Amino acid sequence: MNPVAVNETHDPNLRSWVVSANQPEADFPIQNLPFGVCRKRNDAGPPRVFVAIGDSALDVSGCAGNGLLSAAHPAAQACAHSSLNALMALGNEHESALRRELQKILRVEVDSAVRNAAQKNLISIADAELQLPVEIGDYSDFYANPYHAKNVGSMFRPSDPLPANYRYIPIGYHGRASSIVVSGTPVRRPSGQRRPSPSEPVQFAPSRQLDYEMEVGMFVGRGNRLGEPIPIGEAESHIFGLCLVNDWSARDLQTWESAPLGPFLAKSFTTTISPWVVTLEALAPFRMAALTREPDDPQPLPYLFSEEDRGLGGLDLTVEVLLHSEKMRREGREPVSLSRGNFKDMYWTIAQMLTHQTSNGCNLRVGDLLASGTVSGPAKENRGCLLELTWRGAEPIHLPNGETRQFLDDGDEIIFRAHCQRSGAVRIGFGECRGRIEPASLR
Repeated sequence: MNPVAVNETHDPNLRSWVVSANQPEADFPIQNLPFGVCRKRNDAGPPRVFVAIGDSALDVSGCAGNGLLSAAHPAAQACAHSSLNALMALGNEHESALRRELQKILRVEVDSAVRNAAQKNLISIADAELQLPVEIGDYSDFYANPYHAKNVGSMFRPSDPLPANYRYIPIGYHGRASSIVVSGTPVRRPSGQRRPSPSEPVQFAPSRQLDYEMEVGMFVGRGNRLGEPIPIGEAESHIFGLCLVNDWSARDLQTWESAPLGPFLAKSFTTTISPWVVTLEALAPFRMAALTREPDDPQPLPYLFSEEDRGLGGLDLTVEVLLHSEKMRREGREPVSLSRGNFKDMYWTIAQMLTHQTSNGCNLRVGDLLASGTVSGPAKENRGCLLELTWRGAEPIHLPNGETRQFLDDGDEIIFRAHCQRSGAVRIGFGECRGRIEPASLR
């Protein structure tokens, strides 16, 4: 079925014996159970697949070894690997069966013997070394938010901010998979060619306009054969789950290099993703209609349209960006919120992005990452990057401690958070996606 329907695993009355999972603001209640890869800190063994539950993480293959997951044997066995790829390759029906079995052993009413056996495979997330959850072979980044596209276009083409193809085609580019890192990995300020103004010479130097972009990422589960497009009605069955993505961007490098082929070194130096992958099944209660287009906008071409996707292709996901400067940390101050947006404001759905990627016969493979592009909204407080928030530096942000920002300084840490929440359902969170800026290399 596409998208996944609400079922008994979303029951808001479910509770876990992991007490922290039952807190109202918990990111990882028993209704979520996102998948990640980690090991206990200072453990010499290889990392394995875990699910997050409250403030803890459960070793899936360890539970299988204790005989707790026999009803989901293929999926549980796949979790002995150091990435999610083997599990993802089995298909979403196997992930769903595993999620149901994991819920059973984590419920508060479970038999004490099962609970005791499961507890032996439980570690604190605070004591875990979180890894990149997926072996990512390819990475595509889209430009699917109309507010971001209009804002950026207005800076460079005030009279015609949106390109002529924007309302017809999910625009994207091919990113660099090798420089994708997990949350918490330092981000080195890039150097590159830039031209501060037309009257100044081109120079090679550290970027002065380093920025973040708040995005949502989709991991491909089962892929498709070369030459065989994925129809819109099957697209979501090829998506394993979602994560948060920080598409770090050097705006001064980007401005100089983008014509005529678009982003290159201004984007490829680092991309940060969150460590926990939230499955589409866990997000089912928060699906909604896709963004309503303006009356004079063209309707999607037939290969990008289905009634089901129009009715349930959207996702009510609140995203937030926070900044924690070096001075704030010295002063013992908490991070400050810069913006809040919502993924429901995307012009193109996740199914449309995946379908368009394969429409020419391009083959997607297990573990490929597709990112949404910056998530922005109609108000200034919804803007998902500093390029928009400061309007290319012309309107600096004034922080509560007296600092100002046009773009990011060395020592700044950017923190992404996201959650789904509505009446009648338990709040689902994504955890955090963090990255701290380090000075440019002097070599």
